[in-house]
Amino acid sequence: MRHGKYPLIITFLVPPLILYGVFVLSPYLQAFQISTTDWLGFSADANSVGLDNFVRLFKDDYIWNALKNNAIMLAVVPVVTIALGLFFATMLNMGGRGGRAGVAGVRGTATYRLVYFFPQVLSVVIIAIIWREIYHPNAGLLNSALKAFGINGPAWLGDPRTAFWCVLAVMVWANVGFYVVLFGAAMQAIPKDIYEAALLDGASRSVTLRRITIPLLWDTVQVAWIYLAIAALDGFILVQQMTDGGPNFSSDVIGLRMYNTAFGTDTRFGYASAIGVVMFFLTLSVAVLALRASRRDRIEFS
Repeated sequence: MRHGKYPLIITFLVPPLILYGVFVLSPYLQAFQISTTDWLGFSADANSVGLDNFVRLFKDDYIWNALKNNAIMLAVVPVVTIALGLFFATMLNMGGRGGRAGVAGVRGTATYRLVYFFPQVLSVVIIAIIWREIYHPNAGLLNSALKAFGINGPAWLGDPRTAFWCVLAVMVWANVGFYVVLFGAAMQAIPKDIYEAALLDGASRSVTLRRITIPLLWDTVQVAWIYLAIAALDGFILVQQMTDGGPNFSSDVIGLRMYNTAFGTDTRFGYASAIGVVMFFLTLSVAVLALRASRRDRIEFS
């Protein structure tokens, strides 16, 4: 049996590695090569320009504007989403009933989880279209509700002051339900005896959350932080479908800037590839920094 182990491993391992190399690694390597050319995408002419695309990129005001918006998303989306996820998960799993406040979950927890998780079964495009209609200045649900109170709502996605924040709010709404379920599942693995002992010592809900729940869930929070940081550096589909970067580039993000550069009127694939290379290293750096910044000794329980 031992003699047949390695051929079996190779048989199952080599085909996936080949597919991964062809369809994942190869496009990355091609992007690095294309980023040093002036290729327009639809011709065979691709002259090497060295690092000119990168020099031009760092002087591009549109790129810096998009990066500014992504930086705001990076600072807001993970914090707000994780905070809301932990809050709702705590309320569902330790909201208490029957005199066991802080230990038992609320009634109908499974139903609430289903409601919170519902946005995850929708594609991002559908979410963007739904919220675009909700934000509609004339027939949208939001302004219609405000009109019932005698308030004339603004043109949410048509105003440079509000368009970006409207998209950011949708990004949080679309993601928070998943982390409510994720954190809730992790909380169920924590022994109830720990919470009962804390309650007997007079610990409040907020103290229990800060001193017990978050430290015991830190690995899960860390993973959530990485995924949300990567999502905040993207935001392409929501922005494209809701505002297309407008008005006046107020909601533009780096992913949309790369797409428009590659498939816009100029079709500058070489320059767009340079943007993609910068995004690759930026995303990698954010992930590594987040892992190092959130690293702490693991707390175990039995």
